[in-house]
Amino acid sequence: MQPICLTFDNGPEPETTPGVLDVLARRGLAATFFVIGGKLRAPGAFALAERARAEGHRIGNHTLTHGAPLGGRGAADSVHEIAGADALMGALHGPERLFRPNGGGGRLGPHLLNAAALRHLEAHRHTVVLWNAVPGDFRDPEGWPATAWAMIDEAEQPVLLVLHDKPNGAMRHLDRFLGRLLDAGAVFTQEPPDCCVPLRRGVGRGDIARYVTRETT
Repeated sequence: MQPICLTFDNGPEPETTPGVLDVLARRGLAATFFVIGGKLRAPGAFALAERARAEGHRIGNHTLTHGAPLGGRGAADSVHEIAGADALMGALHGPERLFRPNGGGGRLGPHLLNAAALRHLEAHRHTVVLWNAVPGDFRDPEGWPATAWAMIDEAEQPVLLVLHDKPNGAMRHLDRFLGRLLDAGAVFTQEPPDCCVPLRRGVGRGDIARYVTRETT
């Protein structure tokens, strides 16, 4: 079984995030939470993100509003989605400014970024963290553990798993799912695999262009 990097998107959610943090603490696992910047304005939300960071988890930027993917948006709008969330996050940032674009259902492709967004990420030395396993807990709150298990079992490279701390009931299966993985000998790592990091501290790999919409003239 390949190493697993565990991440959670779209929080913080007062109904769900505390329970996820409790499960991770009980299992002794460290994850990365990619937060929607605008949600940090809600009562208690910033404190939840602070708790996650204090308990050893990393906090990343998952855009300001989680609207349409940045590749289909204007230059100023896409930069605002990144910079606005960064500003609200403030001290939640760690040594690396982690950023995850909105994939629109977990898809990978040039719709993730546009040229202006990429220039901003490069200039501010962000690390872009993508994914290779999205079991769809956001649309299948009951069946996602079986889907995730199959993805992990069949993986030929380290797994970057995307789950969501959303209040849809999916995370009530998290503890049992993680326990099954640990019982099977799974190794968890907080460091995202290179195959899922096309931009690290502002420096792109050769394939970064795969995730950027071409500019039209």
